Amino acid sequence: MALLVDLTRCCSSTAACLQQEADSHVFLLYGRTRRRGNGLPEPFPRAHGSVHVLDSGSTAECLYRLKRTVDDLDLSSIRVLTTARGREVLLRYQEMLFTAVYTFDYQVTPADRFTCSCCGGPAPADSPEVDVRGDVSAFLQQQPALKGDIKVLRSTLIPDCFGHGFSTRSGGISYIPTLSSLNLFSSSKRRDPRAVVEENRHRLALRAGFHPLPLRLVKVNHASDVWVLGKPEPESYDSMVTDRREVVLAAPGADCMPILFADPVKKVIGAAHAGWKGTVMGVAPATVDAMVTNFGCRRSDIVVAVGPSVGVCCFTLDKEQAGDFTTLHPDCVPDPESAKPHVDIRLANRVLLQRCGILPEHIHDNTVTERPSVTPCTSCNPEDFFSHVRDGLNFGTQVGFLWIQGS
Repeated sequence: MALLVDLTRCCSSTAACLQQEADSHVFLLYGRTRRRGNGLPEPFPRAHGSVHVLDSGSTAECLYRLKRTVDDLDLSSIRVLTTARGREVLLRYQEMLFTAVYTFDYQVTPADRFTCSCCGGPAPADSPEVDVRGDVSAFLQQQPALKGDIKVLRSTLIPDCFGHGFSTRSGGISYIPTLSSLNLFSSSKRRDPRAVVEENRHRLALRAGFHPLPLRLVKVNHASDVWVLGKPEPESYDSMVTDRREVVLAAPGADCMPILFADPVKKVIGAAHAGWKGTVMGVAPATVDAMVTNFGCRRSDIVVAVGPSVGVCCFTLDKEQAGDFTTLHPDCVPDPESAKPHVDIRLANRVLLQRCGILPEHIHDNTVTERPSVTPCTSCNPEDFFSHVRDGLNFGTQVGFLWIQGS
C-alpha cells in the first residue's frame, strides 16, 4: 500500500501524524508554496523509514516520481489524503499518468479541517486552476530517450509518393522493462499510461516525418473487419483503407503482423493487423477487396509490405489451431505431428495475398532477400522489438504506419 498525502493543500505538520502508517510507503506531495526560503520542504519525520518526499517543481514530475517508485516496489494500491479540490485535480493527473492497473482510494477531508492538532494555522488555500495536460506534456517532453535513438524500418517496395515505416522499440521514454522504450499503445491492463504513449507517438511522428498529421490506430478485434474511412466507424476492426491525405494509418504489432498496402496509381492506402486468428479469417485479402471495391484499385497495382512479426522459428499453436494453416498450405506448418506445431503465419499471409490477386513480386516479406529486410522475427530480436511470445502479457507494441504524401 502507498499513501499519498497532498501537502499542497494541507498543513505540512500533518506529516507528524504519519508515523502510525508503518505498513505503508508514505509519499508527501509538496508544492512550490510549501517550501522554506532555502528551497527545502518544511520539516517532516525523517525517522520514518518509508517516507518519500515529492518536492519537485511541478505536480506532473512529483506524481511521475511517485509512479516510478510504486512500480519499483511492485505496488498498485494508492490511498490519497487530500481535499475535494485536490481530488478533482489529482484525478486529472491520474487519468494521464496511470492506468487501471492502479487502484486509487481518495480520502477527502474538508480544507478547513485538513490540519493536525499541533498546528493551529489554517490549511493552505486551494491552488489556482491547473493546466494538467500542459504540465504533463511539458514534463514528459523533457524526458531523455531510452535505448538510443528512434529507428524506423522502411520498405524499398513502397514508392516515394507515400510516407511509411515500421517502428522499433528504441528512442521512447517508457521505462517498464518489457515496455521500454518506444511503446506505442496504452492498455488498461499494463502500466504504461496514455500520456507516455502520446509522447512516444509524438517523437515517432517527428522522426518519421508525419508530424502534425494524426496517427490513427486500428481497433484490434483479431478478425477481418475493414473500416473504410468516411463511412461510419465500427466499434472494432483490424484494417483500414483510405484515399485521404490528412491522416496516417497505423497497425500495431508485437508478434502479430502490421501489414501496409499501397496503390501508387489510385493513391490509396491500407493498414492491417494480422495475428494468427485474423490471418485465418482473411484480414489481408479483405483489405485488398476493400481497396478494389471502394476506390477502384487494380489488384496488380497494389504493393504490400509485411512488418516485423514472429517467425515460424518461435511461434507454435495447438494441433487443432495449426490444422487451419495446414489446410491453407502444408508449408505453413513444418512439423504438423508435434504436440505444439510451429506455424508460419507470414507465409500464410503471402499465400492468401497471392490467391487474391497480389503479384508475388509486389509482396515484401521475410522471403524477399534482394531488398533490405522489414520482417525480422520479433521474438528473436529483444533489443529491437517487442514480443508477446517472449515477454508475456506485459508486452509493448510497435506499429506499421503509412500515409499519402501531400502535393
